Amino acid sequence: MERLTTRAQKHSISILSPGRICLFGDHQDYLELPVIACAINKYIRLRATPNNRNVFHVLMPDLGTDRLIDYSVDEVSVGKRDYFLSALRVVKRSGIVPDCGYDISITGNIPINAGLSSSSAMVAAWVRFLYEAFGDETRASSEQIARQTYEAEVLEYNEPGGLMDQYTICLGSVQLIDTRQPARFETLSNNLKGLVIGESGIPKETLGVLSELRTLALESIDWVRIAYPGFSIQNCTVKEAEKFEKAIPNELKPYFLAAVENHHITQLAIKEFKRETLNLENIGKLMTQHHNILRDKLGVTVPKIDKMIRVALQAGAFGAKIVGSGGGGCIVALCPNERKEAVIEALKNLDTNAYKVRVDEGARVIRD
Repeated sequence: MERLTTRAQKHSISILSPGRICLFGDHQDYLELPVIACAINKYIRLRATPNNRNVFHVLMPDLGTDRLIDYSVDEVSVGKRDYFLSALRVVKRSGIVPDCGYDISITGNIPINAGLSSSSAMVAAWVRFLYEAFGDETRASSEQIARQTYEAEVLEYNEPGGLMDQYTICLGSVQLIDTRQPARFETLSNNLKGLVIGESGIPKETLGVLSELRTLALESIDWVRIAYPGFSIQNCTVKEAEKFEKAIPNELKPYFLAAVENHHITQLAIKEFKRETLNLENIGKLMTQHHNILRDKLGVTVPKIDKMIRVALQAGAFGAKIVGSGGGGCIVALCPNERKEAVIEALKNLDTNAYKVRVDEGARVIRD
């Protein structure tokens, strides 16, 4: 493997990596359908200081972990979902080869296992650090970091997730992501205001939910393709779905219809985001419609999440939806400016943590 010219002068490095929320397109990216998501100002922060040892000493005080990583091993043995090691293996394949040690502290205020992508934010910060410390600066584009973060988290483990989390975190702002390969991206807005997060306190489920729903959705699409060769889920309209669903066993129909209907809602949301002035009320209504499909057809919500949605809407939110793969986690509400505090107070009355967030610019090196 040809090694890139190193930039590993002995200097301290700080990385800020945001969380993300999916606005439209939950359970769509693994079907190669578009999603709309944004980075938010909750962060994982990585601080790295050179040491005189040939190891990375990684402290994660929020989790109470302390580990040594020997970067000199040519063939990294990747354990089960060890993203530090899988990311090292990925970046080494691109010629990023560490040649000095660092003491590294990783802290954050993104709630863990809550649907705001704390894990992807951490891996993005780690990959960004490796490029900043040992890479050719001209290659460390946000898209490059996103791709390698996706490889380290998903492809190295053959997991069922899509690429929304990694690209949204690295690119920042509100992103329209066309998940067909090669993936394409379009910044829709950095001016989306009125976002409120409510944490249910119920840990979300990720791998099991994603794997099951992906399998069921793909099976439903396969039944249609057998009956209608050349069928494309990307081009199927809500009106056409009634014809196609007749080819699907009854138990699989909800997953097919959810894919088509949520794709339709995402298309409507794209049009709203491309207007000269954002109509938050219209966007909010579409968010709620999206949530209702996730609840009624995919069954990814729990009673507390549904109650939080109802309370947020009653308190004056334009719209609200679950965030994350499902089974718990958070909700996001889109609110008029004058109703944000009322929505937060209403959610707190349900014994939840609630707070305002804003759209963030994406993972980056910061200068302390």
